[in-house]
Amino acid sequence: MGTFYGIGVGPGDSELITVKAVNTIKKLDVLYTPKAHKSGLSFAEQIAKPYFTDSLTIKRRHFPMTHNLEEKQQSWNEIAAEITKDAKAGMEVGFITLGDPSVYSTYSYLADIVRDSVPVQTIAGISSYSQIAAEVSIPLTLDDESLEVIPATAPLDKISQALDVNDNVIVMKVSTKFEAVYKLLSDRELLGNALLVTDASLESEKTRKLSEMDISEKVPYFSTVLIKKQLRF
Repeated sequence: MGTFYGIGVGPGDSELITVKAVNTIKKLDVLYTPKAHKSGLSFAEQIAKPYFTDSLTIKRRHFPMTHNLEEKQQSWNEIAAEITKDAKAGMEVGFITLGDPSVYSTYSYLADIVRDSVPVQTIAGISSYSQIAAEVSIPLTLDDESLEVIPATAPLDKISQALDVNDNVIVMKVSTKFEAVYKLLSDRELLGNALLVTDASLESEKTRKLSEMDISEKVPYFSTVLIKKQLRF
């Protein structure tokens, strides 16, 4: 019987994939990857492609981007059944995901479904917020400081609470609710303590101070806000 591997490919730069992730990719027989919305490769596949072997079978599958849990569950079940079949046939099977597979990844849902049927192994990856901290050479947290990572898609009262009780906050997927997050920070006079980083680790990466931005601005999809209460930017 083969193993199902969840492989983190990092934030974007192909050089930021770990050695263990590369070695795991190279021994796979089958690789599952999210299907791009349009024709072409998904971002995760583009990152990992330099490490694919000629014998690798790639299975691109659609994962619904919807709030309908029943629709998503049906998709996970169907793909998990296919993964289980491949692994039980003796193949080494992988699924690649942006950043780290344990942080906001579809992989976790697939792993929960198949783990009673086939062996599961998770290969950690560099998260976008860890890379952001490295790029600006600022620690995420020091000494007894607290750190919370929260998506902008969370209820606003949860984001508000995170800002109130933590020394450092990472707000991911911020493009969906930039105006609301901006207002929360403005109300707390924290715009000067916040950076917005877009396309971390890519040539197109851009870092901006929120204090120099306007609330009405449109921000790119791969954007994250780093807030540090003890530091003014």
